[in-house]
Amino acid sequence: MTPQLQQAIKLLQLSNLELADFVESELEQNPLLEREDPSADNDAPADAGDDAADPSDFDQDNSDFADAPEPPDVSELTQRESASDSDAPLDTDYENVWADDYQPAPAGADALSPASESAFSGTGSGAQSFENPDIGELAVGQAESLREHLIAQLNVDMSDQRERMIGQALIESVNDDGYLATSAQAIAEQLGCEPDEVETILARLQRFDPIGVFARDLAECFALQLAERDRLDPAMQTFLDNLDLMAKHDIGALQSVCGVDREDITDMIGELKALNPKPGAAFQQELTQWVSPDVFLRAKPKGGWIIELNSDTLPKVLVNRHYYAEISALKLSSDDKRYMQDNLQTAQWLVKALDQRANTILKVATEIVRQQDAFFHKGVAHLKPLVLNDVAQAVEMHESTVSRVTANKYIMTPRGLFELKYFFTTAIGATEAGQTHSSESVRHQIKELIDAETAKNVLSDDKIVEILRSDGVEIARRTVAKYRDALHIPSSVQRRRIKRSHASI
Repeated sequence: MTPQLQQAIKLLQLSNLELADFVESELEQNPLLEREDPSADNDAPADAGDDAADPSDFDQDNSDFADAPEPPDVSELTQRESASDSDAPLDTDYENVWADDYQPAPAGADALSPASESAFSGTGSGAQSFENPDIGELAVGQAESLREHLIAQLNVDMSDQRERMIGQALIESVNDDGYLATSAQAIAEQLGCEPDEVETILARLQRFDPIGVFARDLAECFALQLAERDRLDPAMQTFLDNLDLMAKHDIGALQSVCGVDREDITDMIGELKALNPKPGAAFQQELTQWVSPDVFLRAKPKGGWIIELNSDTLPKVLVNRHYYAEISALKLSSDDKRYMQDNLQTAQWLVKALDQRANTILKVATEIVRQQDAFFHKGVAHLKPLVLNDVAQAVEMHESTVSRVTANKYIMTPRGLFELKYFFTTAIGATEAGQTHSSESVRHQIKELIDAETAKNVLSDDKIVEILRSDGVEIARRTVAKYRDALHIPSSVQRRRIKRSHASI
């Protein structure tokens, strides 16, 4: 593969934000590239995607898809590159050129928060809405970082140089949530001092703001905050030593080990819920960027869908041939001529590559919508099984190309914002021959069944299997358990305890 072909493949899988950064870099380096001025000539030929709605229109009735107009031609993408034409601007595509170790990326899932922590924070990772996924928000953290906040207190609290050195090492070992990530023993070995000396400094740092920082685990974090409030009595300390029982919602066992009655346990749980399990989180300065859709899907007034690229996310660049002609007319050295020719070739390649990328995204998105038409009409329960190869064969591309096109690309639909990879799901068998169900729709059914539970009617995995089979879904118990775990839903035993504890508190 030539460097240009490698770059073309890379462009295909970039998100719109990453692509904008890449194009910005090219604009800075290449004097023959310039941004298109949208106000210069509104009647000028548009960038790829500006007129994308027309070739993507089709009727709602699936039977009419066969007669739908074809999307923009991307036949260039199927051509192979000649070894003798390695310097061509870009007459080849991404087809047939993929990494030997290529594997379709699996669907991601949110990390499961520790049970003991999410039980108190109220921010444990729950399942995202199937019908309307959240759009990312742009949020800027505090001006002062946690490290700066702690260093400022260290400089006031400690004047001895040795103590400051140990304190500095402890601060450097604090993670974003405010917990000490390195043991006192390891820090002592690193500094060449005694562990007891590190422990003494650590005890002083644990009085710093925010209270709870420098804890080594959740129980110690809560203990520091309770001690500050003068609420760390022996019963509460025993409670903290047995937080695993709280994570299991085993209230009876907690009563027994703490030696208190139900009312006291309820009060103690209320106190813990008022504490901060992540005292350092308020100082995090992460930027959560907006997720901008690459494709829009909207309904036509009289039925059918219109698919169009989001022109706002498409970089618009032009080749300044007038400037190239002016420079070429001058007496230039051979190096200068080669420099200008290289820049012209690069500029021409980039404009063409961006156009091919846009057309490929549109073509793949159109086929996905065609295949998942029932989902957009009726919801997630009607999501059909779909794999990369299904779309690849329909659009005559290799599935590695489809995988790159759908990575980090989003479509805004009447049902919300979705990553294109969301629509690829495996098939679950049906009790009736010839039918299948999407794994995503089955997960949705499982979630709906569990959401409708009551404290007196908690469904076991076997019961869920029985209900699903009565609805025509042929599924094994272990598959139900796997999907339930993926949704971060506890077992029926744990759910029963949770519902009973909530009813009694």
